[in-house]
Amino acid sequence: MAQPTNLTRIGLAGLAVMGQNLALNIAEKGFPISVYNRTASKVDDTVKRAKQEGNLPLYGYHDPESFVKSIKKPRVIIMLVKAGAPVDQTIKTLSAYLEKGDCIIDGGNEWYENTERRAKATSELGLHYVGMGVSGGEEGARHGPSLMPGGSFEAYKYIEDILLKVAAQVPDSGPCVTYVGKGGSGNFVKMVHNGIEYGDMQLIAEAYDVLRSVGKLSNEELKSAFSEWNKGELLSFLIEITADIFGIKDDKGQGYLVDKVLDKTGMKGTGKWTVQQAAELSVAAPTIEASLDARFLSGLKKERVEAAKVFKSSGLDEILSEQPVGKKKLIDDVRKALYASKICSYAQGMNLIRAKSIEKGWDLKLGELARIWKGGCIIRAIFLDRIKQAYDRNPNLANLLVDPEFAKEVVDRQSAWRRVVCLAISYGISTPGMAASLAYFDTYRRERVPANLVQAQRDYFGAHTYERIDMEGSFHTEWFKLANQ
Repeated sequence: MAQPTNLTRIGLAGLAVMGQNLALNIAEKGFPISVYNRTASKVDDTVKRAKQEGNLPLYGYHDPESFVKSIKKPRVIIMLVKAGAPVDQTIKTLSAYLEKGDCIIDGGNEWYENTERRAKATSELGLHYVGMGVSGGEEGARHGPSLMPGGSFEAYKYIEDILLKVAAQVPDSGPCVTYVGKGGSGNFVKMVHNGIEYGDMQLIAEAYDVLRSVGKLSNEELKSAFSEWNKGELLSFLIEITADIFGIKDDKGQGYLVDKVLDKTGMKGTGKWTVQQAAELSVAAPTIEASLDARFLSGLKKERVEAAKVFKSSGLDEILSEQPVGKKKLIDDVRKALYASKICSYAQGMNLIRAKSIEKGWDLKLGELARIWKGGCIIRAIFLDRIKQAYDRNPNLANLLVDPEFAKEVVDRQSAWRRVVCLAISYGISTPGMAASLAYFDTYRRERVPANLVQAQRDYFGAHTYERIDMEGSFHTEWFKLANQ
């Protein structure tokens, strides 16, 4: 295996799909890189690809010691291994050869508290530690991901020059990377990014369901509608790939491939973590929660098949409304409903990041996060520009919904939004994401909600006390006694 004549600039351990692509990206940007993987064949594959893709300055090592020693000091090593125990194992393997001042960067989807624990443990060995969210899938990793590094600022400074070149480049706003903040903030932000991604995907799936089930659009018509949407306010990676999916014919049979895919969603856990964190921090995230519940329900395929039989025989299908719907108007309404729902979903995600930032003293910049999500990552969208501008106008914005521009857009679209949700309900089509977004908006915009009754109930059965709207203090009433007099 060709060895570098000089020491390399950086190392990367873990050569699964993401690791291999990121290593090639770094080498292609002119930074000589050493790579290592426990399975030697992965190392050889990566070296071979580097040769084929332009004789890139990438050097492979089969043992951790020669790998670490091939990197110039202070050494920087990116790990891209499966979250959890494998990360601890890799740190243990590498730190045997690392020296004071060297730095480890975890680029996996790790739980932020694990990153904080490891940062503490490695700092006792004199090492710097960074938890870095990486988004964009294999394409992004190879040609420019969105990078969310958090942790040691000193370590970030060592590799800022590399990250600025390797990250996705957006013409008007620069490289999609920024120093996010202290501790596990990089991992936390990536986790919420994934939660927002769950919401986006669910809302798009609901738009598809309404157009197909109610509007009876063919796959060709769906492709055309989504391609059109991708030229306007919804322009984004997810809308673009959705349009592509509708056009793919089945290579193993008749018709379109999308119709043959089993309706059962997998998941890795970041969406679940996002919802758990929202609950921990008392931040409402109903759209993201609805998307997680939809994945859970999709998993009950066998039960749903049986339930469909029960309700078919009960005559439910005949009861559901069957008035004809104009396709053109429906497509326009669904586009507006999708956009308005999306604003609510992003508002929830941003509020969650802010709540954590306040709790941990991370001082995260929400507008800057919107900027680095504009390219490279899965939720990249023209819409993020609007979010950045909203936080530039008012860094202390309580909620995206009350930014004057977003407020106007939601108001302009709310009739269409309500029509779509009502239509779906009357046809028996579930749109939990759109409905949750609408309920979030309708609750947030009301000066008075029925929580007074809930609080009265709590005081009645548990003496939890209540406050009043007309005087200061907390009060308790013997509701039971008064009711029985």
